[in-house]
Amino acid sequence: MTNSMKTIGRRDFLKAAAATTTVAVTGFPYVAKADANTIRIGMTTILSGRVAMLGNTARAGASLVFDAVNQAGGINGKKIEFVVRDSEGKPDVAAKLTRDLINSEGCEIILSGESSAGSFAVQEVIRSLPVLCVHAETETSSLTADPKLFVKTAFRSCRQGIHDAVVGGIYASKLAKEKDLKRWVTCSPDYAFGRDNTAQFIELVKMYEPSIEFVDQTWPKLYAPDYTESITKILSQQPQAIYSALWGGDLVAFVEQANLYRLFDNTTMFSTAIGDTPVLTAIKQLPEGIHTAYRYSRKSPDTQENRDFADSFKKLMGYDPTGWGWEANVGAAFIVEALKRTNGKTDGAALASELEDMTIKSPLGVNGEITMRGSDHTIINYPVAWSQTVRKAPYLDNFVSVEWSKILEFEKEWQKSKGYIQG
Repeated sequence: MTNSMKTIGRRDFLKAAAATTTVAVTGFPYVAKADANTIRIGMTTILSGRVAMLGNTARAGASLVFDAVNQAGGINGKKIEFVVRDSEGKPDVAAKLTRDLINSEGCEIILSGESSAGSFAVQEVIRSLPVLCVHAETETSSLTADPKLFVKTAFRSCRQGIHDAVVGGIYASKLAKEKDLKRWVTCSPDYAFGRDNTAQFIELVKMYEPSIEFVDQTWPKLYAPDYTESITKILSQQPQAIYSALWGGDLVAFVEQANLYRLFDNTTMFSTAIGDTPVLTAIKQLPEGIHTAYRYSRKSPDTQENRDFADSFKKLMGYDPTGWGWEANVGAAFIVEALKRTNGKTDGAALASELEDMTIKSPLGVNGEITMRGSDHTIINYPVAWSQTVRKAPYLDNFVSVEWSKILEFEKEWQKSKGYIQG
């Protein structure tokens, strides 16, 4: 499917050495070029450790798009080479590998498969190098919403925290009223995404249901091996509900350890990330009734195009897509459409100009379309919903969505409150 795992050969080593020499002599950033008949697109993502369950699906989601382009003859006669490297979930490694992909390995476009922990480091690399970058997996809103972080050639093709917070706030506040859930705690990872996501959820759910009280918050470290301290702290508060932005293997470990303490017997859980298939299937005893934000489901959007996408992904990986899988797939589709419009030219500024306000057909889009908003380089009209866990495949049911017009209305007020746009 991809040559991403090829070992770097002697010719690549010599090319890397030449690139290093050029930087030293000229003092200008050096971007190595692929040969005339090839477009090299680089990705760093997490292919080892707990998060590999998601990084592998990001690679697969993008590969579906690039392989289809190559099978159809390429773009203006040029085939796509997809070069993927393992960042191990370390921001410094993600930044170094991204720079190496551009400077030494001839990649003229980056499709970043990093979580928020690594994406901010990658963003600064792209600021210094004139290539197109699409962030496919970072949900921290500020990456594209904060004008101080804006980079002309950088875009986002995934969910954004503030969009999900609106949907989650409406969904959770309705349930809180129905079930009289007033005493809440949070348990989220201690880094940019965890803090950002949790603060936005609290703001929105309290806006729609002011009687909710958050009595405690716990912040385990990212990739923490043991959640006993957090779980016992939560139990001591006797909450009626818990919100968590834990994700991937961390979330699996938390739920399994929480099961030992019977945390979910008397506490309703709201999770931003338990809806990913590898997470749902990795939990040995999946509790029923955990409420989760949309990651992916072949049942939503309920269209034949979405079911066809799920079948193609499952043929490649053996299971249904994840959030990271569809987000990388959408990012790759935007890159391909931009390349078609430039007749295969890879100039970063030219590609960025094409991407601004571009709308593409997508099986994941509301009414079959997703738009890359030009004002802040992030997508809108992607699937947003909440559902709850059930024990039988596909493990999620009762999807509840919110109209995008309502999401965008609140987002605009939020941007004003943060000083990101003028009132």
